[in-house]
Formats: sequence, structure tokens, C-alpha cells
Amino acid sequence: MIQFVGFCIFATIMKQVKVILITGASSGIGFDAAKILAQQGYKVYAAARRVELMEPLKADGVHVIRMDVTDEASMQQGVEAVIQAEGRIDVLVNNAGYGFFGAIETVPLEEARRQVEVNVFGLARLTQLVLPYMRRQGSGRIVNTSSIAGKMVFYMGGWYNVTKYSVEAFSDALRMEMKPFGIDVVMIEPGAIKTDWGIIAAKHLKESTAGTAYEVVGSQWAENMDWFYKTNLLSKPSIIAKAISRAVNSRHPKARYCKGRFSIIGRLANALMPARWWDAMMRQGGKIKVK
Repeated sequence: MIQFVGFCIFATIMKQVKVILITGASSGIGFDAAKILAQQGYKVYAAARRVELMEPLKADGVHVIRMDVTDEASMQQGVEAVIQAEGRIDVLVNNAGYGFFGAIETVPLEEARRQVEVNVFGLARLTQLVLPYMRRQGSGRIVNTSSIAGKMVFYMGGWYNVTKYSVEAFSDALRMEMKPFGIDVVMIEPGAIKTDWGIIAAKHLKESTAGTAYEVVGSQWAENMDWFYKTNLLSKPSIIAKAISRAVNSRHPKARYCKGRFSIIGRLANALMPARWWDAMMRQGGKIKVK
């Protein structure tokens, strides 16, 4: 009898559905990832500032919550809401982020700080809020959306590169710290993905260089970026959403999943080229009209 009860308890634990919290789920990669993970049978909590954009996810059983990763109270309330409803968080997907391109000299420090706040400190603080629950569970997984921009620097993308290089270092350090607690830390490194990210970054680039010594090159680089992100040369967000799915489902996940158009060839070129060659190639983006 005791053995039978023990078996039932074991079976119940094994069947327990994992609870996933994913940020930046109002569009693009986050939206697709929330949808895919919910369809796989997980209990998914999709978080973003614009909850109305996540309404379609409810059809797949996704729970929608409002969260601003620059607001402490908002993050605390979001985590507490999931814990109260489910009693645990098995996977945190830190996907919220944005890009503001421009010359380092001309991007206002207020904007640079905001970009770091969203892309780095928001990710870090939400991770801090979730980790105590994962440690008590003796298991968990942190999946951080980084970028190939965390491995190579793009022209006029300095501040954005700062944030993604930081996510890389943060994740590597966290992975070592969490190993004894049974918590995995994984990075997703997208290449060129067809979302509004590039169009918005191009708009910011043009605005931040207008009327400055960088206006001509900034304007041309912005036009090229805008054109590029409106073509079919980029990978669909679902490619990265599937990589997130693999990071969640794998028994022994990789430290990094590098996916998306130009992600591998870009890293290879950056690694093999002398710095002056890479710099020259990047600068050409502000001189050549591609359309």
C-alpha cells in the first residue's frame, strides 16, 4: 500500500505541468514563443506593458498580465500573481527589450540609461525576483534573449551593443552560480529577424543624428536599415520562438542558441576579420545606398 501511494505521488509530480513566465510578449518573438509554448501544453504567463496586444494569445490558453520591466512594483506584482495562482515558476524567459541606434556622442545619456534599464537591469531584477522560488524548488530555467549584437559591434549601434554584451556577461556569470541549485541559464542569440525592432531603431538613428556631424552618414545608414528590415531577407520571429522552445524542452540545454539569418556567418566574419576590416565594412553601411 505504501509503495502504491508513493508511486501515485511520484506520477503526479512527473505529470506536473511547467509554469512559464515570458516578458516582451506583446509582439514578435515573445508573442510567437508564448503561443508555441502554450500549444505544447505548458502554463504560460505572457507579460508586457501593452496587454491589449496579447489578447489573441488567450485563445491558446495563455494567461496575460501587465508588466513593465522598468517598474519594481510592476515586476513584483507580476511574479506574485503567478506564484499565487500556480505556486511555482519553472521557466523565466527574459525577452523584453528594444534598440535605440545613434552615435555614442549624440544619443542623450537619458536615453542610453533607459535602454540599459530595459535590456539589462529589468532582465536582472526580474531574475532576482524569480530565483528564490526556483532555488526552493530545486529546479528552474532562465532563458535570456540576447543577440548577435552581444558578440559583435554594429555601426551606430554602440549603446545597444553595450546592453547585449552585458546580457551575455550576466548570463555567463549566472549560469555558473546557479549550477549547484539545479537551475539552467540559457541565452538565445537571434540574428536578423523580421520584426519592427529594426524599423524603430532606424527611426531613432535618424532622429538622434539629425543636425549633428553624423547627420549624412546617420541618415543613409537609417534608410538602409529601414529598407533591410522591410525586405524578405530576414528570418521570421517563429525561428527564434522555436529556439526558445528547444531551450525550454531540452533536458540538457545548450548555453547558447544562435539562430536567424546572418547569425552564424556574421559571427564567423567578425571572428576572422582584422578589426580594421570589420570597422571599414560597418562604415560602408552609411555610404552605400542599397535600394
